[in-house]
Amino acid sequence: MNLYLDANATEPLRPAARQAVLEALDCLGNPSSVHAEGRAARQLLERARGTIATRFGGRARDLVFTAGATEANALALHGLGQGRRLLAGATEHPAILRAAPGIETLPVLADGTIDLAALERALAQGGPALLCLMAAHNETGVLHPLAEAAALCRAHGALLHVDAVQMAGRLPLDLAALGADSLALSAHKLGGPKGAGALLLRPGLDLPALLPGGGQERGRRGGTEALPAIAGFAAAVAALDPESEAPRLAALRDRIEAALGLETAGAGAPRLPNTTCLVLPGVAAETQVIALDLAGAQVSAGAACSSGKVAASAALLAMGLGEKAGHAIRVSLPWNAPDDAAERFIALHRAMQQRLARRG
Repeated sequence: MNLYLDANATEPLRPAARQAVLEALDCLGNPSSVHAEGRAARQLLERARGTIATRFGGRARDLVFTAGATEANALALHGLGQGRRLLAGATEHPAILRAAPGIETLPVLADGTIDLAALERALAQGGPALLCLMAAHNETGVLHPLAEAAALCRAHGALLHVDAVQMAGRLPLDLAALGADSLALSAHKLGGPKGAGALLLRPGLDLPALLPGGGQERGRRGGTEALPAIAGFAAAVAALDPESEAPRLAALRDRIEAALGLETAGAGAPRLPNTTCLVLPGVAAETQVIALDLAGAQVSAGAACSSGKVAASAALLAMGLGEKAGHAIRVSLPWNAPDDAAERFIALHRAMQQRLARRG
């Protein structure tokens, strides 16, 4: 039986989300139309907006729908970053690091968390700034100290944008509690369909459109909203249950780590409950991914956007792993991981090591 362990690339679709997509496909109208069909579409859109915004500690009027988190991140950088220095951690996703020219990268500690002393020095160098930080790292699961970073930003008049893609649905997440100015979200990372994302702004904060279009989304993002994907997004959000899912997934992750006894990147920091980044010295990550796939287990090396050109992870290099950065794989358990997922993966991984040792 196939063992899917690449949830950080995309989560399996939740049944409620699938049903919501199918139902929304029958909604004929454009949400911007004023006739009866358009009003019905608008009602569905605004219900979804309220569901998502409320779940993550914001107001419906402050949530901007996008095609995904990459666009949400770009919207935040280009909108909130106007006239500001752009700062980001060295381990941020390419959707941040490649979104705008001139981004200053800040070092991380060996456990993958942002170097707060370096951040404070950077903020004190003058000029208003926009800091971009992941809530949780996509490869290691490491959680940044966002409360401390937010306090430093407030003290220096900076804004904080949080790429919350990996944390949403896996741990409690609240915009106001984080002290952030904006959150980027993605439907397919929490069990919704691909093709929908959102940028959630703190109350009182607005930004110009990156895609002006026809004035949709209160003039902050043009283009007809992808209603079926958005409906599925909201249904997935409504179905989230991190309080019960997180302990179960953490137990599976911990069992894998304890049984295999391999070095785990970021193990010294708080991490997502579903994620482990395992280093097998001397064996290229690509070799491990292919061998496990052939055995029936899907894992990854690096970010999914780079999977076509597996190389040493830039994030792991920034954490100081050196040559071992090219020998690490990410195992990310999905919300519906079977109870025997850990034992099955342990057996497959041990068998892989034995095969590779015989070949060596």
